[in-house]
Amino acid sequence: MGHGRRTVTVHHVRAALRGAQRLGLDTVPLLQRARIPPLLLTDDRARVSPEQFARLVRALHRATGDEFLGLGTIRSRPGTFAMMCYASLGCPDLGTAVERGARFYRLFPGGPNLALEGGAGREAVVALRGGLGPHEDALTAAESHIVAEWLMLIWHRVAGWLIGRRIPLLWAQFAYPPPPYADDYEPLFGCPPRFGAPRTAAGFDRRWLTAPVVQDESTLQTLLRHAPAGLLSRRDYATTVAEQVRHALTGALRARGGPAMSPRARHTARLPELPEVAARLAVSPATLRRRLREEGTSFQELKDTVRRDEAVSSLAEGVEPIADLALRLGFSEDTAFHRAFRRWTGTTPGAYRHETWSQHI
Repeated sequence: MGHGRRTVTVHHVRAALRGAQRLGLDTVPLLQRARIPPLLLTDDRARVSPEQFARLVRALHRATGDEFLGLGTIRSRPGTFAMMCYASLGCPDLGTAVERGARFYRLFPGGPNLALEGGAGREAVVALRGGLGPHEDALTAAESHIVAEWLMLIWHRVAGWLIGRRIPLLWAQFAYPPPPYADDYEPLFGCPPRFGAPRTAAGFDRRWLTAPVVQDESTLQTLLRHAPAGLLSRRDYATTVAEQVRHALTGALRARGGPAMSPRARHTARLPELPEVAARLAVSPATLRRRLREEGTSFQELKDTVRRDEAVSSLAEGVEPIADLALRLGFSEDTAFHRAFRRWTGTTPGAYRHETWSQHI
């Protein structure tokens, strides 16, 4: 269970399925295996839990026999990503490892074309030169944008894994207009995104290039159990103020959901308000408001997002009674929770749970 359990937009679910559809595969059984109601795909507001998305990706891997889930020009055979990692493990530092990994994938026609470049001053840049080849014309623009985003995410997370540190990005830019789920980019990449850029790329401090590679073949086995696509649903570390606030709110929700908490205590408990979170982050409430505003969000928006993600994840797991979930999320009555959930997802909590669990086979 990923900490914070940030939910995944339906746009990503549709994009993940696109390759299987191109291959003529029936996607309904794949959705059922992931316990994702096919009906959900018709609503742009819908979201799924990271566990549901990870199950879908695993099912797609098996069905397509392709690490790019059928979205590339040619099939990337299972084990290709692993061999790229093995090639990178023998490198003395991150710069050499990133170069070697990029060179490895360039050996394959239509493979991802990532390049490590020098940036301005003390910056290093990883740029995506094209996506996954000619078949992109079979993807909608939105789907090819998601594939580009996935490639950048996987690169960033593997690079951090190689040196055992999170690499803070100084900036991330994307060669397309803001998608409907643009708010999800900052938590994923840890920096405010720029859209409509000349190319898709990310910049970081070049000192990370000299960091030694600390992983070995035994630790690689652990990574490979969930990679490459499993890296997409993994939680990343909090680097923005908004993510630190999310972390504090999510932690409070976790504490309220424990079996040791009596129903009465759960009823009287509540999510921390802005002044409490500000004190925890050692800033004044006014400073916290200003910083969140600079990052394009607000405390109330983050609170709603945390409650939405927790509601979707809990309902998908199918254990917690809806009335208890409403209380834990801080709603004084069921009807308020039902109204909020319909606003967030376009459906009711009961209908969402019923649809999700009717897929369980």
